[in-house]
Amino acid sequence: MKMHANQLTVLPETVRALVDEQFPEWRSLPIRSIAAQGTVNAVFRIGDRLAARFPLESADIESTRRWLESEMEATRELVGRTRFPTPEPVALGEPGAGYPLPWSVQTWLPGIVADNEDPGESHAFARDLADLIGDLRAMDTRGRTFAGTGRGGDLQAHDAWMETCFRHSEQLLDVPSLRRIWVTLRELPRGAVKDVMSHCDLIPGNVLVSAGRLAGILDVGGFGPADPSLDLVSAWHLLEAGPRQVLRDHLGCDDLEWERGKAWAFVQAMGLVWYYVESNPTMRRMGQRSLERILADKSLA
Repeated sequence: MKMHANQLTVLPETVRALVDEQFPEWRSLPIRSIAAQGTVNAVFRIGDRLAARFPLESADIESTRRWLESEMEATRELVGRTRFPTPEPVALGEPGAGYPLPWSVQTWLPGIVADNEDPGESHAFARDLADLIGDLRAMDTRGRTFAGTGRGGDLQAHDAWMETCFRHSEQLLDVPSLRRIWVTLRELPRGAVKDVMSHCDLIPGNVLVSAGRLAGILDVGGFGPADPSLDLVSAWHLLEAGPRQVLRDHLGCDDLEWERGKAWAFVQAMGLVWYYVESNPTMRRMGQRSLERILADKSLA
């Protein structure tokens, strides 16, 4: 089942043809589809060291190329800046063989995503995650500020989207309770804090785990300036109560920053349950689990 109304189909034979035509040096390398739960790209391995990523939603060629180029620039900026491995950009492919958009190639990062190896009870993982967030925050924004329309700017700018989510979730979730939570969260002030460098999407599918420790970070193309609380979504998407407190203590979060992180996790989770209710069970379950953690948090009482 397709996740998006305008979703493209990317077949292995299409990828084989594109690689052979545009990157003949890789003609001898096998092509393998990755059964990932991502919602933005179809991912294929090229040999053992490379991954090709194909945007899943139909779009304008030039806007897609600019998006991929900005992702590659962000990826390049982050490589080697923390102790946790991240993919490296390799190449940009062009439309062809029936696929209508540009596509990208980066290094393959081995490991098990947190969807498949749950680190939620690991205090050591929580400390690793705090170290990562701290390292990201310490990087120079070079004068840049949040310029997007998604998560990372003004909470109240998401009111219309949240209303859409509540309306579509009435048969799926306890919407009256969730509405009451949003009434509180949306009023949290930004304060005078400046934007910091952030991963911007620290969800289980973008985190690699090994033996209860953080082993690598994926999908780093959104790395950029944002509300300092944005990467705290990871506290609710990835951690149970004990390790969540470890993360907070390690980062030294005050009440406002912590609650705004919860608010961003709430915004994201509300959109996952109804949108992916049938098309992506992993994303739906992630949204439900995060909302359950937020509902159980006593600070909202």
